[in-house]
Amino acid sequence: MSNLNWTTVSSLATAGGTLVLAVATFAAVRSGRRSQRLAERAFQFGLRPVLAPSRLEDPEQRIMFVDRHWVSFAGGRAAVESVNGVAYLAMGVRNFGNGIAVIEAWNPYPGLQSSTDEFGDPEQFRRQTRALWIPPGDVAFWQGALRDEQEETHARITDAIAKGEVGLELLYRDHDGGQQTISRFALVRDDDTECWWVELSLHKSLDT
Repeated sequence: MSNLNWTTVSSLATAGGTLVLAVATFAAVRSGRRSQRLAERAFQFGLRPVLAPSRLEDPEQRIMFVDRHWVSFAGGRAAVESVNGVAYLAMGVRNFGNGIAVIEAWNPYPGLQSSTDEFGDPEQFRRQTRALWIPPGDVAFWQGALRDEQEETHARITDAIAKGEVGLELLYRDHDGGQQTISRFALVRDDDTECWWVELSLHKSLDT
């Protein structure tokens, strides 16, 4: 009976030691994974671009579209025109993030949206003719044009230009192809000065 008890105690001690080792191993693995996640987030933060309207003190920009149509706008403002059946949209943007921003696509819509409105489907966004690169902490521009007068969106945006309110979503990423983000802007005309002002509404990260 005594031998049986000592055998039982020995078995329990071994089991207890194994359990303690398993718990310690689990804790170490969990801590290691947490450290890895924190390191990954820190790395991503170092690459993340964040677009916003250019500042009022930023210099005036003059840019050309592919058909050699030129527009100009000052800091914090946009150029919005409907000329000869073409809707031209352009605005100054500044990258407040730590990584290079590469603008890839855009989604225009008439009027303004609230924080409760859903973002557009990235698959339906219009691709930029050329990607627009914006270094961190720097100011640049975005531009897009609607040329097909038979397109429903063309008619809706042309009407929105006449009313003085155009919404816009930009899809961009970091230079490494990740950190995909949608930023929602509003282009609003001041009827007293005829200037178009740029406002930032929301950001949406597409990272999974």
